[in-house]
Amino acid sequence: MFSSPFGRLASICLNLLVPALFLSLAVRPAQADIGAYILVDARTGAVLEQKNATGKWYPASLTKMMTAYVTFKAIREGRASLNSAVVQSKNSISEPPSKMGFKVGTRFTVDTALKIILIKSANDVAVALGEAIGGSEANFIAMMNAEARRLGMTNTRFTNPHGLPDNTQVTTARDLAILAMALRNDFPESRDYYKHPGIRFGKKTLRSANREFLLRVPGANGMKTGYICNSGYNVAASVTRRGRTLIAIILGAGSGLERTAFARQLFDEGFRKNGRGQKVTSLSGPSGPPPADGYCRRNRSPGPKAYMARFDMENKTRGGFLFFADAGGGKKEAEVDESGFMLANGKPDWAKILDRTLGPRQVAYRPLQVSLGNPAGTPAAGASASGAPLSLTAEEIPVPVANPMRRAEIEIRSKLQKTAAAPAAAAAAVMSEETTEVRPGAASDISKAAPGSIFRKGLGFSIPVPDPSPRKP
Repeated sequence: MFSSPFGRLASICLNLLVPALFLSLAVRPAQADIGAYILVDARTGAVLEQKNATGKWYPASLTKMMTAYVTFKAIREGRASLNSAVVQSKNSISEPPSKMGFKVGTRFTVDTALKIILIKSANDVAVALGEAIGGSEANFIAMMNAEARRLGMTNTRFTNPHGLPDNTQVTTARDLAILAMALRNDFPESRDYYKHPGIRFGKKTLRSANREFLLRVPGANGMKTGYICNSGYNVAASVTRRGRTLIAIILGAGSGLERTAFARQLFDEGFRKNGRGQKVTSLSGPSGPPPADGYCRRNRSPGPKAYMARFDMENKTRGGFLFFADAGGGKKEAEVDESGFMLANGKPDWAKILDRTLGPRQVAYRPLQVSLGNPAGTPAAGASASGAPLSLTAEEIPVPVANPMRRAEIEIRSKLQKTAAAPAAAAAAVMSEETTEVRPGAASDISKAAPGSIFRKGLGFSIPVPDPSPRKP
């Protein structure tokens, strides 16, 4: 066929290059519908993979990593201790779920508050902790922003300590990677908080939204999940293998399973690479605006077939090599035999899907036992404007100065919840973020709680998906 020397040389090159090209396609991680992501070496800060890492995004509950960072710093500087008292105030209890719903005046330790916000992601406890450490919510937010500037989080602005909807609270995947590295490296003790798949409080067991990642991915040891409609599903995750730790920030996934499966794939590929490369602190690029309102409605959850096509670890092949979605967003998905992950009634077999996209459970589910603790005194900053310590009785507890913008949001949200309560209560629960997604207004019914219960009636352990920004129609 190729009679000339040049033709024979071209034939040899094709025979060598084509298999190599197919092999490269086979080992590439699937490109899911993710808004932004970054993978870094936790020790060196080297960037191993990234997409849109400098683009602005909404942090959602990844915000609580900074809440924890500021708290650990206060403890190290002697301004607080793990046994210092945190008090549920009128201001903190006004936060929407996810929340613990303690009665106003309930006292618990800083240690308990850290476990609750990093594992259960309770918004009311995040505010109460901020009030204890900063003296008021506003002061604590100022401390959060000061730390962000000091760490070099150049495109981050915090307006609350929990991550509930506020379109002026923005960050980037790069900035969150810097924060995650700082939390892990500056305060190694924090690793004992975010590695747990759930907590047990009294007779209640509350699962972390990161539990399947922690239980199934080899070497997984953190860190935090987050979700609001305008951000999609976010996660800061960490994995340690053979003495090396990588950290991934994933923003804007279409579902909890998609962000977790994508993280697993990203880590598997990242551990094949060395730790050299551009440092995350020197990474630059266009920032641009954050996603337009209603992101979750535009980036919907993939169905079971799409999950399996993108993330099936049994490596279904077609024509001798794997087909993944290409970097340009094309949908070259593998052929999928749906019978392999469907139940007899035609519904998805999610247990099998988890086994095939994340792997079987490596460890048993053991929630961390949490109690109110034995609070002793208040943090140095946790005083009223007059300098007097916070009172121990509900009637005497001063209401800290609330974020004025959030106060307006709460009023609007309250009106919206009253009109949406009836249809929301009838909505089906979906297994996804913060254990079970329930719309606002469908709080857990604990009206039969024993007299003197620390939980406010109808407010304990409710786990809804926050609405989009309440300031938007």
